[in-house]
Amino acid sequence: MLMQDDVTSVRSLEPADAGQFKALRLRAIDSSPTSFWPTRSEEEARTPKEVEGRIRATTLQAVFGVFAGAALIGIAGIRRDALVQVRHKATVWGVYVEPAHRGRGIARTLVTTAIAHASENWNIAQVQLCVNTENAAARHLYAAIGFSTFGVEPRSMQVGGKFYDEEHMVLNLR
Repeated sequence: MLMQDDVTSVRSLEPADAGQFKALRLRAIDSSPTSFWPTRSEEEARTPKEVEGRIRATTLQAVFGVFAGAALIGIAGIRRDALVQVRHKATVWGVYVEPAHRGRGIARTLVTTAIAHASENWNIAQVQLCVNTENAAARHLYAAIGFSTFGVEPRSMQVGGKFYDEEHMVLNLR
């Protein structure tokens, strides 16, 4: 569970949070390049308007943040497709917590908040995600939440000349 010692809020991000979101994403990519699809230069190239659009809550997407005081220390996004035949499912993406704040349940809170939002607002039946097979901590977290593996994509990413597999996981809600 989330320990509240210096965490003051968990909320949906707004366009005004775009600068902090982008800065945190860049730190995430720097510290865990095999956990995120864009490279630092690709993420850095996003304009402020693009970043605002990525985090603006709509009927198809939401991004949640955990704040310690005014500082954004953790993020998780969720999105779904508008197409009728696949709008029953959503995808969790971009989960990251600053290293100094890990081990306190923040990532779990972010992921479960995103799932609850999608379930309550979008009436989804399942949530999916993918995770680098070498990221044992993230795989353990998702399994503890109830996600199960339905496949592994070999050589899903190539970082620094090395290939990484991604585990595809699903959580059925109903």
